[in-house]
Amino acid sequence: MALVGILTAIDGLKASISENFATLGTNTFSIRQGGTGMRRRGDVSDKVSPVIRYEQAQQFKNRFRYPSIVSTSCMASFNATIQYGSYKTNPNVRVTGADENYLSVMVTDIEKGRYFNIGEVQTGANVVILGKDVAKKIIPPYVDPTKAEVLIGSNRYRVLGIMHSKGSSMMNNADNQVVIPVLNASRNYMGNASTYTISVTVNSINQLYEGVEEAKALMRKVRGIEVGDEDNFEIRMSDAVANNAMEDISYITLAATLIGFITLFGAGIGLMNIMLVLVTERTREIGVAKALGATRNSIRLQFLTEAVVICQIGGILGVILGICIGNLVSFFFDSNFIIPWLWMTLGLLFCLIVGVLAGLYPAIKASRLDPIDALRYE
Repeated sequence: MALVGILTAIDGLKASISENFATLGTNTFSIRQGGTGMRRRGDVSDKVSPVIRYEQAQQFKNRFRYPSIVSTSCMASFNATIQYGSYKTNPNVRVTGADENYLSVMVTDIEKGRYFNIGEVQTGANVVILGKDVAKKIIPPYVDPTKAEVLIGSNRYRVLGIMHSKGSSMMNNADNQVVIPVLNASRNYMGNASTYTISVTVNSINQLYEGVEEAKALMRKVRGIEVGDEDNFEIRMSDAVANNAMEDISYITLAATLIGFITLFGAGIGLMNIMLVLVTERTREIGVAKALGATRNSIRLQFLTEAVVICQIGGILGVILGICIGNLVSFFFDSNFIIPWLWMTLGLLFCLIVGVLAGLYPAIKASRLDPIDALRYE
C-alpha cells in the first residue's frame, strides 16, 4: 500500500505537470523578464531584470524574420471578477492581454463565436474571449454569449467568443480566464512595473534551437544590451521547463521507492517470524503427516506455498488500497484517475519474492523435523 500509494500519487503529479506545460507546443519558446528576486544557493540572489515593455515586445514582433508565429501577451489581472447582469464569478479569474496570434501559440481554438481580428487588436477594442468555466458561471443557457456584454471590474466588454475547454492542472486553470486585446490590457490594467511576454512558435521542432538563438540576438538589440554584457531577459522552452520539473520529481520517486522497499523488507522479516511460530505450533501436525508418508519436499512445499499465498493476498489488498490513496492525492492536483500498472506488477512481484525468501527457512526447518520427536512434542 505504501509503495503503490506513494508512486501513484507521484505519477498523478507528473501527469498534472505534463498537462500544464502542454498548453505550449513542444516547438514553442517564450521570452520574458528574467530573475525571480529569490535567494538561491549561498548568499547569491536571483537578480530581477528590467521589465519587458509593450514597445519592446511589439518591436521584437515586427522585426523577427525567422519562420515562426510570434505573439505578445501580458497578465493583466489574477483576481478579476467577471459579471453579466446579476451573475458574477469569484474574484479569481485571470485576465490575459493578447494579440491576434495568441490562440495559435497556445494551441487552442474557439468553440463558439470568433477571435479578435487585427483591427480590434491594433485599436485595443473593448472585446473579450471567455474561458469555458467563466462562460458557464455567468452566461445563462438561453442567452447567446456572442451577443452579451460583460463587466470586467468597472469596464464593459463585448463578448466575441468562448474558448474550447483545456481543463485544469496543478498550477492553473486554463478555463478560468478571459482574454482581451493586449493594447486594451496595456491601457486599463498595466502600469510601468508591468512586464510583457513574447511567445514564439517555430514551424518545426527541428528549428527550435536555431530559432531561440535568432530570437536571443534580436532581443539583445531591442533591449540595447552591449557586447559582453549578460542577457537581462529569460528564454524558456516549454519542454525544458517540464523536463526540469520531472527531474526534480524523479528524486522524490527514488526516495519513495526506497521507503516502499524498506517497508516490504521489514514486512518480510515479520512474515518469517510468523512462519517460524507456525512451524513450532504445528509440530505435531507435521509429525502425523510424516508418519502417514509425507515427504520432506511435500512438507517444504506446503509451508512455502502458505507464505507465498499470505504475501500475495496482502499484496493484492495493498495494491487496491494504494491505488485508492494515490488517486485521492492525485485528485487534489486535478489529475486523471491513474492505474499504475508498472508499480502494481513490481509490487506483486516483490511480494512473491518476499514470500519465497521469508517462507524458505521455516519450510526447510519444518521438513527436517524428525517424525518421532514431532509426534511426542506435546
